[in-house]
Amino acid sequence: MNTVPDAELDRLVDILMDAERTRRDLGRLTTDRPWLDATVAYRAQARQRERRLDAGDQWVGTKLGLTSRAKQQRMGISSPLTGFLAASMALPLGAPIPFAKLIHPRVEPEIVFVMKSRLVGPGVTAATALAAVESVHAGLEVIDSRYTDFDFALADVIADNASSARFAVSPTGVSPVGLDLQLEACVLRLNGEVVDTATGAAVQGNPFEALALAANDLGARGEAIEAGQLVLTGGLTDAIFIAPGDSVSVEFTSLGSLTITVAASEGTT
Repeated sequence: MNTVPDAELDRLVDILMDAERTRRDLGRLTTDRPWLDATVAYRAQARQRERRLDAGDQWVGTKLGLTSRAKQQRMGISSPLTGFLAASMALPLGAPIPFAKLIHPRVEPEIVFVMKSRLVGPGVTAATALAAVESVHAGLEVIDSRYTDFDFALADVIADNASSARFAVSPTGVSPVGLDLQLEACVLRLNGEVVDTATGAAVQGNPFEALALAANDLGARGEAIEAGQLVLTGGLTDAIFIAPGDSVSVEFTSLGSLTITVAASEGTT
């Protein structure tokens, strides 16, 4: 719906960015905004990205959300979605999750691509997506919806940049050539205890299918995945709640392992 005034769009972005900054969760914005559909929500997401870039941040990649059919059913959402990754969201190696800056964070394991070449839709397939990948990495994403109890409609979560908060990526990657990501297994642990397992088939049947979906989705809006950027392909398991002092780790069959801790106090960033 392209007739939504810029002032309304800016107000929507103000509400979401203020909620993130002040750590206040919200009710669904779609409840009293019948004009807020997926098209408008992606415009709001792009405007949030513009504001971050204007403030000195960098656009470093793309993330997919709700790529698992089981997770779609659980959240009442019928399709995957995309969001942007900013440099300020990246957790440097060894840096803790800044719990005191978040609302109700959860963590999920991801298969992450570093791009070798530009990928733009329409018409991207899993095969052409694979050819554009430089390396494949283990990843952990911290999601932190600005909506109470992670309760949202599709347009709500798109406008909220797919619940993005922080992410960590293993420093050493693996060549995608000959890698069977459909069967790539992962084990998710919280404080040393196994809490979930999955394979790459959990994301659209194959993570390269998820990458193709992202490129085609962005292409429909005149955007692309650029060389050197990251792509988080979507949570392989359910996202787990975390608390100060926790340690979360993921171990993959071929991609290695990755561990992040949660800051133990508000003084730790």
